[in-house]
Amino acid sequence: MNNKIQKFIQIILGLILIIFGANKFIGFIPAPELPEAAAGFMDALVKTGYMFPLIGVIEVITGLLLIFNKWVAFAVILLAPVAINMILFHLKLAHGGIAPAALVTILNVVLIYVNWDKYKPLFN
Repeated sequence: MNNKIQKFIQIILGLILIIFGANKFIGFIPAPELPEAAAGFMDALVKTGYMFPLIGVIEVITGLLLIFNKWVAFAVILLAPVAINMILFHLKLAHGGIAPAALVTILNVVLIYVNWDKYKPLFN
């Protein structure tokens, strides 16, 4: 893949992650109306007292790593479970709003593919 395209993907994904990760702490983006099951799930995450901050920290850290082009292979693997859960949440509980989750997941998969040579030793 062209290095400029890869950098562009990293910056776009990094900005998305920083914005939505910071929102988990500051709350500057209003929460959308969710179906009952999705609202119950989100309420449970909030009540744990640590899940939203943990997800937010992971999003902000991976976003910063992507923007500053540091440990990119690590960042996209760290983000993978979060991206998968975003997609599953929207597929199973809240069909609306799946576009941003799909974008994050697709960009993450592209960056995993680009960095695949760095993961090969894990499978020896």
